[in-house]
Amino acid sequence: MSVSEVGSNRVQQQEEVSQCGPSGPFEVVDGCLDPVAVLAAVRTVIAGQTWPREPARLYEEGPGRCAVRVEGTVLTVRSAPLPAGPPGTLDAVASAAGGHRVLVSASGPLPPRAQSVFAALVEELGRRARCYTQAEADSIVAAMPLLGRYDAPEPAFADWALIFRDHYVENSVGLLLAMERAGIAPEWIYALSKGDRTLHRDRVHAWFLHRGYASDVLDNSVINGTADEAARAEALAVDARVEDFIRRAHAVGRKVLVIDDGGLLAQGRGSDNGLVEPVDAAIELTVSGLKRIHDAPGRLAVPVLNMARSQLKSRLGYNEIADSCVRRLRAIVPGEKFIGRHVLVLGYGTLGNRVAHALRALGCRVHVVDTDILALITAAEDGFETHRTIAEALTDHRPFLVIGSSGGTAITERDVPLLADGTLLAGFATKDFSVLSEGRCGATSTPVPYVGVRHHLPHGATVTLLGDGRSLNLYEYEGIANRGYDAYRAGTLLAAKRLCRDVDSFTPGVHLDVVDELIDEAGLFPAYYDCYLREGRPAGAGPADATTPGGDAYVR
Repeated sequence: MSVSEVGSNRVQQQEEVSQCGPSGPFEVVDGCLDPVAVLAAVRTVIAGQTWPREPARLYEEGPGRCAVRVEGTVLTVRSAPLPAGPPGTLDAVASAAGGHRVLVSASGPLPPRAQSVFAALVEELGRRARCYTQAEADSIVAAMPLLGRYDAPEPAFADWALIFRDHYVENSVGLLLAMERAGIAPEWIYALSKGDRTLHRDRVHAWFLHRGYASDVLDNSVINGTADEAARAEALAVDARVEDFIRRAHAVGRKVLVIDDGGLLAQGRGSDNGLVEPVDAAIELTVSGLKRIHDAPGRLAVPVLNMARSQLKSRLGYNEIADSCVRRLRAIVPGEKFIGRHVLVLGYGTLGNRVAHALRALGCRVHVVDTDILALITAAEDGFETHRTIAEALTDHRPFLVIGSSGGTAITERDVPLLADGTLLAGFATKDFSVLSEGRCGATSTPVPYVGVRHHLPHGATVTLLGDGRSLNLYEYEGIANRGYDAYRAGTLLAAKRLCRDVDSFTPGVHLDVVDELIDEAGLFPAYYDCYLREGRPAGAGPADATTPGGDAYVR
């Protein structure tokens, strides 16, 4: 074909496309999509389609502008830059790409083939728009220097697959990238969200898929037995995919490690019941997970390293968790007065203790209820007003805020009539206020967007359950700062290395002492002190810039 024929053909194509106005369906996608990425997404979709008749024709019209003709229907893709917005990660990335808005529209009604391509375009563009950029991923890794200290390759990982179930937050991204660098192959990583509405959960999911992991949701409500029918049906489908993943790993000679909060082991995957394909070892992250493991069917037949009650979590992790709880609490009700007002804390355990002290430091008049008499004595000797029962506390005072940190059902149907009108309820464990969130007290409910749910109680009072009835510090929030959880994630990586390297030396059951020992042997606490607490600027502090030394080398 001559140059003049090429030019003539291009003019004809442009005229052909321009005659078709956007009179059909359209979708808008916003995110980190530059014009090159937009065109790449369109090419990916076209290449992934099967064409029984005439293949789709792509017309490029300029940067971020193209059209696709599908059997007589024209789909147009238009991209335009968006004004600068807030950072999409906890640390601002100085060299971050600007956001773009992409319009996908059709020239008219969509026949089946065009509908398929239209939907695929929207899905692919949306996935790429949500995914972290390389610079953003580098900033997450740079903010977790202790993980980087311990991510040297572990030869034993070559024979293992990993199922990771936790919150979809940035520090989870940091941990799994460290597991990759240490030797776990991306195709042998299965990530599962616990179902909390964390702020960037969609971005984390898209990033995991981009890395080649499997990614799903196994909601805590299913594990706790409070899920509705739709959630249970979805959980069954996820469980089947998990089962297949474990079987495939075993079929090629790989063992399977679970890093979890007891969700999978609660289903019997660490037991000898013979009903499901078992995993080979586990690391337990939460106290509630330990309870689930204890109540799981069958006899525990695999070793479980107990990070939940380790010195690392008790001495360092819970300080950061408590800080995130109080920060989220104040942010979700920015117009509320705290200083001088009565607050009731339900549970004076590892978390409740710290939250109570933080609220008193703000000027709140804090009261404590705990069924454990020694915990109650400790609270009293720490200078708090104490009560043996919730009923006693609510009868003697009118707290404007009730905080749940018990890990169990904190308020029962008997306590609900004692709640004063206007009370705020903030739960930092899933079951704290389940009497309301599960509708067991006869209340009518009104959602309050971005705040929670207002419950109109049978005795005439109205109370507001902040968030979605689950852990408030994970409701539309990132939770703990990456540097704040760096040490705990580094300890988890160290535990995974030891367990996979020496799995045959561990007996079935839950092991705690070995976790504290391996963390001491690795020098994690001195490294933490030197990194964050000694005089001078902490390592990894400040905004990240992908142009600084380290760059792409962080994510290999």
